[in-house]
Amino acid sequence: MSQRSGQEDPERYLFVDRAVVYNPAAQADWTAKRLVWIPSERNGFEAASVREERGDEVVVELAENGKKAVVNKDDIQKMNPPKFSKVEDMAELTCLNEASVLHNLKDRYYSGLIYTYSGLFCVVINPYKNLPIYSENIIEMYRGKKRHEMPPHIYAISESAYRCMLQDREDQSILCTGESGAGKTENTKKVIQYLAHVASSHKGRKDHNIPPESPKPVKQQAQNAVSGPLFYGELERQLLQANPILESFGNAKTVKNDNSSRFGKFIRINFDVIGYIVGANIETYLLEKSRAIRQAKDERTFHIFYQLLAGAGEHLKSDLLLEGFNNYRFLSNGNIPIPGQQDKDNFQETMEAMHIMSFGHEEILAMLKVVSSVLQFGNINFKKERNSDQASMPDNTAAQKLCHLLGLNVMEFTRAILSPRIKVGRDYVQKAQTKEQADFAVEALAKATYERLFRWLVHRINKALDRTKRQGASFIGILDIAGFEIFQLNSFEQMCINYTNEKLQQLFNHTMFILEQEEYQREGIEWSFIDFGLDLQPCIDLIERPANPPGVLALLDEECWFPKATDKTFVDKLIQEQGTHTKFQKPRQLKDKADFCIIHYAGKVDYKADEWLMKNMDPLNDNVATLLHQSTDKFVAELWKDEIQNIQRASFYDNVTSLDDPAVDRIVGLDQVAGMNETAFGATYKTKKGMFRTVGQLYKESLTKLMATLRNTNPNFVRCIIPNHEKRAGKLEPHLVLDQLRCNGVLEGIRICRQGFPNRIVFQEFRQRYEILTPNAIPKGFMDGKQACERMIQALELDPNLFRIGQSKIFFRTGVLAHLEEERDLKITDIIIYFQSVCRGYLARKAFAKKQQQLSALKVLQRNCAAYLKLRHWQWWRLFTKVKPLLQVTRQEEELQAKDEELVKVKERQLKVENELVEMERKHQQLIEEKNILAEQLHAETELFAEAEEMRVRLLSRKQELEEILHDLESRVEEEEERNQSLQNEKKKMQSHIQDLEEQLDEEEAARQKLQLDKVTAEAKIKKMEEDILLLEDQNSKFLKEKKLLEDRIGEMTSQLTEEEEKAKNLGKIKNKQEMMMVDLEERLKKEEKTRQELEKAKRKLDAETTDLQDQIVELQAQIEELKIQLSKKEEELQAALARSDEETVQKNNALKQVRELQAHLAELQEDLESEKMCRSKAEKLKRDLSEELEALKTELEDTLDTTAAQQELRSKREQEVAELKKAMDEETKNHEAQFQDMRQRHATALEELCEQLEQAKRFKANLEKNKQSLEGDNKELACEVKGLQQAKTESEHKRKKLEAQMTEFMARATEVERTKGELSERSHKLQTELDNATSLLEEAEKKSIKLAKEVEKLNSKLQDSEELRQEETRQKLNLSSQIRQLEVDKNTLLEQQEEDEEARRNLEKQLQAVHTQLFDTKKKLEEDVGSMEGLEEVKRKLLKDVELTSQRLEEKTMAMDKMEKTKNRLQQELDDLMVDLDHQRQIVSNLEKKQKKFDQLLAEEKTISARYAEERDRAEAEAREKETKALSMARALEEALEAKEELERFNKQLRAEMEDLMSSKDDVGKNVHELEKSKRTLEQQVEEMRTQLEELEDELQATEDAKLRLEVNMQAMKAQFDRDLQSRDEQGEEKKRSLVKQVREMEAELEDERKQRTLSVAAKKKLEMDLNELEGQIEAANKGRDEAVKQLRKLQAQMKDYQRELEEARASRDEIFTQSKENEKKLKSLEAEILQLQEDHAASERARRHAEQERDELADEISNSASGKSSLLEEKRRLEARIAQLEEELEEEQGNMELLNDRFRKTNIQVDNLNTELAGERSTAQKSENARQQMERQNKDLKAKLAEMEGTVKLKFKASITALETKILQLEEQLEQEAKERAAANKIVRRTEKKLKEVMMQVEDERRHADQFKEQMEKANSRMKQLKRQLEEAEEEATRANATRRKLQRELDDATEASEGLTREVSSLKNRLRRGGAVSSFSSSRSGRRNLNLDGASGDMSDDDADSRAGDFNETQNANAD
Repeated sequence: MSQRSGQEDPERYLFVDRAVVYNPAAQADWTAKRLVWIPSERNGFEAASVREERGDEVVVELAENGKKAVVNKDDIQKMNPPKFSKVEDMAELTCLNEASVLHNLKDRYYSGLIYTYSGLFCVVINPYKNLPIYSENIIEMYRGKKRHEMPPHIYAISESAYRCMLQDREDQSILCTGESGAGKTENTKKVIQYLAHVASSHKGRKDHNIPPESPKPVKQQAQNAVSGPLFYGELERQLLQANPILESFGNAKTVKNDNSSRFGKFIRINFDVIGYIVGANIETYLLEKSRAIRQAKDERTFHIFYQLLAGAGEHLKSDLLLEGFNNYRFLSNGNIPIPGQQDKDNFQETMEAMHIMSFGHEEILAMLKVVSSVLQFGNINFKKERNSDQASMPDNTAAQKLCHLLGLNVMEFTRAILSPRIKVGRDYVQKAQTKEQADFAVEALAKATYERLFRWLVHRINKALDRTKRQGASFIGILDIAGFEIFQLNSFEQMCINYTNEKLQQLFNHTMFILEQEEYQREGIEWSFIDFGLDLQPCIDLIERPANPPGVLALLDEECWFPKATDKTFVDKLIQEQGTHTKFQKPRQLKDKADFCIIHYAGKVDYKADEWLMKNMDPLNDNVATLLHQSTDKFVAELWKDEIQNIQRASFYDNVTSLDDPAVDRIVGLDQVAGMNETAFGATYKTKKGMFRTVGQLYKESLTKLMATLRNTNPNFVRCIIPNHEKRAGKLEPHLVLDQLRCNGVLEGIRICRQGFPNRIVFQEFRQRYEILTPNAIPKGFMDGKQACERMIQALELDPNLFRIGQSKIFFRTGVLAHLEEERDLKITDIIIYFQSVCRGYLARKAFAKKQQQLSALKVLQRNCAAYLKLRHWQWWRLFTKVKPLLQVTRQEEELQAKDEELVKVKERQLKVENELVEMERKHQQLIEEKNILAEQLHAETELFAEAEEMRVRLLSRKQELEEILHDLESRVEEEEERNQSLQNEKKKMQSHIQDLEEQLDEEEAARQKLQLDKVTAEAKIKKMEEDILLLEDQNSKFLKEKKLLEDRIGEMTSQLTEEEEKAKNLGKIKNKQEMMMVDLEERLKKEEKTRQELEKAKRKLDAETTDLQDQIVELQAQIEELKIQLSKKEEELQAALARSDEETVQKNNALKQVRELQAHLAELQEDLESEKMCRSKAEKLKRDLSEELEALKTELEDTLDTTAAQQELRSKREQEVAELKKAMDEETKNHEAQFQDMRQRHATALEELCEQLEQAKRFKANLEKNKQSLEGDNKELACEVKGLQQAKTESEHKRKKLEAQMTEFMARATEVERTKGELSERSHKLQTELDNATSLLEEAEKKSIKLAKEVEKLNSKLQDSEELRQEETRQKLNLSSQIRQLEVDKNTLLEQQEEDEEARRNLEKQLQAVHTQLFDTKKKLEEDVGSMEGLEEVKRKLLKDVELTSQRLEEKTMAMDKMEKTKNRLQQELDDLMVDLDHQRQIVSNLEKKQKKFDQLLAEEKTISARYAEERDRAEAEAREKETKALSMARALEEALEAKEELERFNKQLRAEMEDLMSSKDDVGKNVHELEKSKRTLEQQVEEMRTQLEELEDELQATEDAKLRLEVNMQAMKAQFDRDLQSRDEQGEEKKRSLVKQVREMEAELEDERKQRTLSVAAKKKLEMDLNELEGQIEAANKGRDEAVKQLRKLQAQMKDYQRELEEARASRDEIFTQSKENEKKLKSLEAEILQLQEDHAASERARRHAEQERDELADEISNSASGKSSLLEEKRRLEARIAQLEEELEEEQGNMELLNDRFRKTNIQVDNLNTELAGERSTAQKSENARQQMERQNKDLKAKLAEMEGTVKLKFKASITALETKILQLEEQLEQEAKERAAANKIVRRTEKKLKEVMMQVEDERRHADQFKEQMEKANSRMKQLKRQLEEAEEEATRANATRRKLQRELDDATEASEGLTREVSSLKNRLRRGGAVSSFSSSRSGRRNLNLDGASGDMSDDDADSRAGDFNETQNANAD
């Protein structure tokens, strides 16, 4: 799993080529052929097309070779559409099955894509080559990206974990599992590399960049992590360098993998709050320490041993006493090098890594000493002494080297191993060891020392990686552990690994279940949730359960306590305790190969329990352990420090029996983990003082800790897979991958996906893709995506169970999308065919019409030509042709045509003018309407302006207040900033001081360590010197003493000789007496031990029985209480969870909205291309319309508003806007055209490329098919010839051998028949007696079964009576649930009893069959031996027929048994469904209650809102009416003003005319002077009258305005009081109503709950009755089956005789087969040698062919590239063409050679296959015959024992069932009494509720009356309001009438005063101007002012907030201007 060093494109190994995937040809092929997957032995699964269906079978045509095959329907698996090929996440596959998963992985692997997602999994397949996908560029590419944004990669998993940790502040974990060699360690290294790059601290990343890394292939050591140019911070470097150290000490070469991790590890990387790495921690699991002492063939021990021996220097070798590789016994295979690696270089790299990890030189040397000592342990040899079994050590050189390395005394070490001291009672005794015991002790010590060294190393690395400066906020854990293992022989280690994988798979199932649940809740989908993690719980309980019944580990620990326990006793006890467990089975293999079988999630695993007790106890020698603890070497003493605690403990072998035990001396437990506390695993596992800790117990504790940490994290799953065992790149073995997928839990995850809705599609994508299937379902126009999809699904008529519609997606079950794809393809094909037919018809009709026209034209031409030919020589015709042009009659027609054309043009012009008139009238009306609207807006804006001024004043005051507050706050802020600066300065000083102190501390610590080291070295030297001095002094004193002693002894010896002779005589007598006493004592001891053991056994049995009974009683009581508590807790938790889920759904919906918006934006961008033309046309239309409107507006404005300045401003503004719009439109059109051209160019280029690729592929395919056809023809011919020859040869050999065998058999049988006669007669008598006994037992069993059936009927009747009583009574929730559960338990017990009875009956039937068969065999043998030997061949034929019949019957029996098991499973599923439905109903009830409460709240809120809206509506109506009246008055005023203006203009014109007349009439001046004076006087009188009238009108106006204001103030006060009273009354009434409605609803809810409970109980009762009836029917069917089996027994007895004959024939044929097999093996060897030669030739030819093809391709490319320079490259081209021709000739020759070689290879393969099949057939027949004979003998022996056991078991079971039924009856009676009491209580409650209901109804009626009264008062008040309004309106009308009688100018003033306070100034100016006589100018100014207001102000619908904001802006602008 690594990276390529070349310059290859990394994206090729990451991204899928979608152009190849979305191939329309492949899609069409898939739909046309109906492709499916069928099973295949070679490829796992093969593609095939369905041709025909025949019931349960299907005829299929293989896609590869076109062969037809018949397959069962159940074996067929659906194929996904080509759209899903090479999909990145396999959870998206619409057909989720094993074949689709395997095919997807295979396609991706062959394309170089090794990473694939499968839901939560990331599946990795080892490529076995370098890939360029691990460089720094790739890391940066994945950095900061989400998982779905990038292709699958281990970096994507790491990035998602890192980002989730930072965002959610949640700990993460990455779980890497897989087989050895799959790439687990490499992926963990890649994760660490990624995190070190991304999360390295800023100090380390400032100065150094991280160049790309090129990791080594297939799990090399991480030696390039830091040694290359990569530079991280110190901690990151150490983290990367921890891996090489662990790999050298914990990895080894195996057959599968050159660098296999022989331990599991959990690397925990700690991060701070910012996300930098602050430390790390490593935990290890299950080190394979046995590899240190022995290895399998072609395997190595741990790398460090080879690295040390190869890389150590001469000085180091002498210090460590190292030797050659072959001198060590523990290196079983010597020096096996690893290809591509050097142990010497690796040793140097591990040493460098240790230095980086800050290992000291002395620590490294001490570690290497321990490694060397482990090798020296193996060189110690022991021999057996001649006279006894005691071991001795003849050569102790190895022991001396070992003791030198470990700092031990040689004599003490040899004494501790050869004769250790063992505690017996209170004394210690020395026991002599045998050779086997000594060898075992040495190996155990070697393993223990290496394990302790490894554990110390991990602790030391953790110490180096731990940082305390920055505290870790969160962590990412990386778990690298072995995957699920199923071998032929599985031992204790495999069970531990499989146990961990069960727990990890349970964690995955649980997390997947949670994520599915969150997805469904987010989308609001109804789905009954299933916790799939519970599926694995039975298997986990079988392994880890502490008691009742104990699991495998508990039983193993229990057996370790007993001295005489063996592996066999452990297996027997396990079968006895767990024999009935669903996940436990007896082994499928023979007892020699396996002891028991466990059904894991990945399959059945057979375990062999050899040496399990030894592996679990891990025994050590106490004496050597104490020596190692007291070693002079401090490192060794530290390693063995914790063992001294265990030596003082009580050992279970510390008694006299241990002296006789040859296997083990002393057990030392494995509780060496520092600081490990006692964890509670039940009462049996609480550790006490003196207890030892087994391997299983410690592993279980560490696993529970690991699972606890993993459960607290968010897990990410990585599954590594081996493609093949040959370590070849590009090869994938399907069956191997499928097994790993099953073991890794990928298929288990797919099983979970199938339960739900795995396929999800967004609404828009679903509508876009499948809208073609429902053309008329969605109406035109806009529609929401969800509604559209719902309509589409209704039109598709899908089953509701196959889909769910969420908030943003549609969810489908597996296979639905494939069905929709098929229908879509069929629909598209139909549409295209129809389109083609229409096009062809149109073209054909067009061509036909054209031909018809041509025909008619031809006929006309012919007719005219014929007429011309007749007339051309006629003289009159010539004259006619000459005269005709001169006539004017011919021109009249032309003139008429011209006039007609003129008429048509005039009519068209008239129509255009009429249309323009209509349009002008319409526009005129529109303008009038707009004018009215503008007048209304003017009025509204004047009011708003007044309000705005008021708001401005308020805001100014508020602003001043806020400015004062601001000044205060600024002063405070300045003070706080000054304080903050002072504090920061102090903080900086403190930090600098702290840093100085820390530096001083570090320096002092370094100095102290150096001093300590110097002190240690000095003390060691002083000790050595003192010891040397003492030794010398001792030697001197010894020599002097010895000299004196020798002289004294010479004198004493003579005297002692005489004394010792006398003593010897006395001692002989005493010795004889003591020997007699010893013999008596030993006999007494043995007797006492036997009696004591028997008493202890009896006592244990009694204690166990009493404790079991008490525990059962206590458990039953506790279960009842726990169930009640759990119910209440679950209801509370449900309510809390629902509340949380509501809150979370709100948040999730917000996030989903954002996602939807983004998706919609993407879809809009895609649709923009299609809608460009439409937009363009719409824009042009809009442009034209706007231009027309502009012209119309210009004309109207010029006609009507030329005089005003406001109109000019409006015109200029509109012209500017139009110009801007034109510019924008032009720019948009340009942009659209550019984009459209770009898209066209891209599309054209893509089409050209695709066409070229298609043509190349077609050419290549044609060539391949030609070659394939030729090769297949040759192949078939050769195969036929070989088969014919082989058949002829085999037939001749068979005939010869049969004749010889018959002769020998006849002679042998004649002799054997006479011998067997006597034996058979004796056997027949014995078998008849056994038959009689068995039949009597059968009859008794039948009687008991009849009794049981009767008892069941009685119980059924009792149950029916109890259930009829129960129907009448109502119950509470807890009692109902408890009764239903009890009944389900009873049903399960009955089913179990029935199954046990059936098993007993089957065993009896088998025994009977065996006995009958033996009887009939013996009888038939006697009869046939007496008869002739000629009928043997006829008997053979009959035998074959009988065998076929028996096999058919056996199959029928198995089918019947399968049906029974299916019915049983169905019943269990129905029970589970019932329980799920119950829980679901409860959830629904609680949800409904919550919904009711929420609904009540919503109702109340809506009522209040509706009341507010009603009030606002009334106010708005009143305001609207007032505005309408004002608008009408303003309109009248405007009209009157205009009329006055026109009259004044007319008056002015008249005056001017009169003036002109006066000026013209100069002569009549004198006459007219008098008239002018008269007119002047009249005008002055009129002016004075006007002034007086104006003053009177002003007085009247002021009086009316004052009266109006008073009326308005009074009205507002009255309204406010009335509204307040109404609101208070309404609120009181609504509060009372709410309380009453709540009470009523609560009562109704309680009643509904009781009704639901009643219906549920009735339904449960009916289901139970149905189940009981079905059980009775099954019992009857089983009885009938038993009778039929007895009948078939009699038939089968006749067939056993024939089987024995076949046995004898098989023995004879076996000898012949052996001779044949030897000859065939010789032939095979020769053929294999030929095959090897052929393969080598084949490989060489293939290489040459590839080389030639590569050269040809390169030359072709050069030729194509050099097309531009033709003139200069012609000569080179010719040369290259010649070279190409030569290469092609060579290629053809090589291909011919290849074909010949392939032919030879095929022939040899066919011969080998035939020989293998013959061999296998002969061997299988021989094995079958031997197995049948052995089974018959075993059955005869086991019959008697089984019969006795069956009698005892049946009696016990019947008694237990009777007692259980009696207890159930009592319980039912008690429940009936309780229900009666509860019913009475419920009746009381119902009565109380009825009384409360009556009271509530009375209150409701009172409230209704009050409400009616309030309504009447409201109506009266409304009538009064209406009267007042009418009076007001009448007063206003009277005022307007009075004003109307006067002049028109007075009306204008009245209307202006009513408008608003803002127009008062304009009114005053009007008055002034009127008094002066300037009425015309005042009107123009007022109009211009109003128009300015209208332009400057906002629309009339401005809100208060807008007014406030505008007022604030206005104030700010004023302040800015002032500044």
